[in-house]
Amino acid sequence: MTGKATSEAPARGPGETASESADVGPPEPSGKVAAPESTGGDQAPKPQEPAPQAPAPAATKPAPPSEDVPSAPLLLAVEDVSESSVAVSWEPPERLGKLGFQGYVLELRREGASEWVPVNARPMMVTQQTVRNLALGDKFFVRVAAVNSAGSGPPAVLDQPVHIQETIEAPKIRVPRHLRQTYIRQVGETINLQIPFQVGTPPAQDKSLCGNQGPHLSAPPSQGNPKPQASWTHNGHALDSQRVNVRTGDQDSILFIRSAQRSDSGCYELTAQLEGLEAKAAINVLVIEKPGCPGTIRLLDVWGCNAALEWTPPQDTGGTELLGYTVQKADKKTGQWFTVLERYHPTTCTVSDLIVGNSYSFRVFSENLCGLSESAAVTKELAHIQKTVSPKRPPPINLKFTPLSPRNIVSSDTVAKPKSFVERDFSEAPSFTQPLADHTSTPGYSTQLFCSVRASPKPKIIWMKNKMDIQGDPRYRALSEQGVCTLEIRKPSPFDSGVYTCKAVNALGEAAVDCRLEVKGEG
Repeated sequence: MTGKATSEAPARGPGETASESADVGPPEPSGKVAAPESTGGDQAPKPQEPAPQAPAPAATKPAPPSEDVPSAPLLLAVEDVSESSVAVSWEPPERLGKLGFQGYVLELRREGASEWVPVNARPMMVTQQTVRNLALGDKFFVRVAAVNSAGSGPPAVLDQPVHIQETIEAPKIRVPRHLRQTYIRQVGETINLQIPFQVGTPPAQDKSLCGNQGPHLSAPPSQGNPKPQASWTHNGHALDSQRVNVRTGDQDSILFIRSAQRSDSGCYELTAQLEGLEAKAAINVLVIEKPGCPGTIRLLDVWGCNAALEWTPPQDTGGTELLGYTVQKADKKTGQWFTVLERYHPTTCTVSDLIVGNSYSFRVFSENLCGLSESAAVTKELAHIQKTVSPKRPPPINLKFTPLSPRNIVSSDTVAKPKSFVERDFSEAPSFTQPLADHTSTPGYSTQLFCSVRASPKPKIIWMKNKMDIQGDPRYRALSEQGVCTLEIRKPSPFDSGVYTCKAVNALGEAAVDCRLEVKGEG
């Protein structure tokens, strides 16, 4: 007895007579009502009250209805309402009657009218039905009754009328692809955020529960889509109207800043509202500029053809993270600057391959996405690369021999001893002048670990992860040049997180430094 059906809306207007539909009026005390296709409605009394009061006569019946007719259907409810249709469902009655069950009759009564109009001409064996081709603005009551050979049972009536009205969709904001990531601009550039959105009523869709479809009845002409209300906020606060211009049209909203400042960085949120419905979208903006120069730089040590430098990070990074430092050198004779290191991350370094006999100055620039800093930190003192002076040999001793005679023999043998000298020993055990620094990396992007070691003779460098030797592992690439030790980790994953150790060993001893690497997983 369950099923679905689709029916056309009754063409009869609310003011028509009930000569053809009086047979589906409110149930009579006898409990017998003709089927919807019956034309013998002359014997049915004319309804006196609107549908909400229709159950009143049933309450004044002199006798309970016969068990031959079905009882009222259960759980009558509206399943869906669109601009031109309504779908209702119900459950079978508790009692179907002793005679043959024929189906259900669905009836409508427009608000303000007194008659009930059947939707289908004859009872249908379904418990869900869709009425289509309804006009916008219609309000009507719905009831359904079960019918068998003995007649129609008492109906089940909806408590509230069904209102056919225009369906309004919530606005949909379409954020462009390039604005789904952080939108980076430099100081002085323009900020132009054009965010399109979609508003209005959805296209008409067939919500029928069956494939049958009748002719579409005319509906009132559309009055046009309402215009949404769009508003912007910056970090949860209202915009500065003196610097920020906003223009909102029917299909988009534009936020424009002619000359960006660092204070314009943050989260801009667009809210589109339409008749109580709203949609939000957030755009992150970052305004950056060149970083300040590094802090004080000093010359730590000079030995052989090497010089060790140390400096402090800049106070202002330009609103974004640094890409590294650029280290340059210049000899006193020419005064020309040459780049030694680029995008170097630590704040100490060792400059090697300096020419003996020259004096050098050094300077350091900081760098971010905007480029190098406007100025650099320059060493106040020069690094003098002196020649290695070997100890002088004593002059040769000229011995003058005279013929020996018994007279000239004074004492025993005479021995000439040359002046002795001690050669300087430059050997030393390994010591790290720049330790490893803790580092955080992103999965899939190669990263490097740096440290500097000083030792003579040249030490053997051993890299370890979590105290395990990683030499020969193809995921790692170890370099050691002029005392600078580098470990490159190729496309790291969260598995590569851990404690990394650099160990230097020579004949005089060993030294080790370690750091923690954290590879943050995505999401």
